[in-house]
Amino acid sequence: MCLGCHGTKGMSKTLSKGEELSLYVDPVQMRESAHGDFDCSVCHQGFSAEDHPEKTFSSKRGYSKLFSGACTNCHTDFKGIHSVLIGGEVGGVVCTDCHTAHNVKPFKFSQESQYCLVCHSQGIHLNFGDGAQLPLQVDPAHIEQSIHRDLTCSDCHSDFSPQAHPQRNFKSKRDYTVASSQVCKTCHFEQYTETLESVHSRLPAQGNEDAPVCLDCHGSHAIVPARETKALTPPICAKCHEDKYSAYKKSVHGAARISEHNADAPTCSDCHLAHKISDPRTAEFHLLVPEICGRCHSEEKLMKKYGISSSVVKTYNQDFHGITLGLYKQKGESKRVAVCTDCHGIHDIAKPPSPNSPEVHAYLAKKCQACHLNAPDNFSASWIPHYEASFGRAPVVFAINLLYKIFIPLMVVGLFLQILLHIWRLVIKR
Repeated sequence: MCLGCHGTKGMSKTLSKGEELSLYVDPVQMRESAHGDFDCSVCHQGFSAEDHPEKTFSSKRGYSKLFSGACTNCHTDFKGIHSVLIGGEVGGVVCTDCHTAHNVKPFKFSQESQYCLVCHSQGIHLNFGDGAQLPLQVDPAHIEQSIHRDLTCSDCHSDFSPQAHPQRNFKSKRDYTVASSQVCKTCHFEQYTETLESVHSRLPAQGNEDAPVCLDCHGSHAIVPARETKALTPPICAKCHEDKYSAYKKSVHGAARISEHNADAPTCSDCHLAHKISDPRTAEFHLLVPEICGRCHSEEKLMKKYGISSSVVKTYNQDFHGITLGLYKQKGESKRVAVCTDCHGIHDIAKPPSPNSPEVHAYLAKKCQACHLNAPDNFSASWIPHYEASFGRAPVVFAINLLYKIFIPLMVVGLFLQILLHIWRLVIKR
């Protein structure tokens, strides 16, 4: 009966402040809504065909607030944030702001993310005990581009749903970030376990509350696929390691990665890993440096692409330093031995002007003198670097090596022939 009038398009009421309030109700939407079987008077109490009092409202907002109160007649179990919102503590939000009035969808047919974004696409924020605020606005475009775009909000925010939205009280934004990062282990347990063995996980016990957790590096709603993470790694690490990043971006590796966008160039996680990050100040890490550098520098195809020798790791392992390192590792000892970074640097690795230039020998002399205290300035000139000798580079060593390569096989063959002749002689005599 009510739709006889309210089903007429264009029906409206002018409020005292001049606002025009539509009184039209779409019969189809109403019939398909969650309240489609209700009589109008269930919500609009005090109205009937016989008694239809004239109500006066100053504004649309006043009208919405009054009639949203009728929702609590049936929905008595609203909890958490809903009770605060309806109570008017957060901008006076009311039921119809999210659920509408006559087109209320059954929850089982609504998309959870759309439901959450009704509020979280607006400028709402969370207040912390220390007075700081955290914006709770979520950009739908970020979610659409995220690796988690097929998940629902409650997959991560498991305690939150349209039925229950508990209030959380955090002392600070940092407490919130650390607590929220615990959610990640639900799916990424292997990576989470690796972080427990990381140098970062030991920092809080040492009083460093800013030690990075999942959200600090990966973000929350705009998480990119792993294949795209590598390019973003240096700026992320720079949030804490700014001095290392400043040196890295000027180095031969950093310039190739950041300035030239060369995907072959290593980033922080190539050397330090992503989750199981060891303390680089320890002797154990120091002994692993040749192995770390070898991940790239022993790859023949990759090194050939840039005109770099792929034998540097092999020849290092064959020289005095490499052999000594191998002996210590076999014994399980962690002692200081010269490795790649002692001569080439760490984050500030530069391309030398020429292997035999005076600048290179002067630089190497200082590096050698760090261990060899009495080494003269020409100490490095008397040492053949860990490169394979060639006719153009160390011709004397190359000639001796070539001689040995020819002489030793000939000597072995000659000895073998001598043994055969000796056996033949014995057979003939018998």
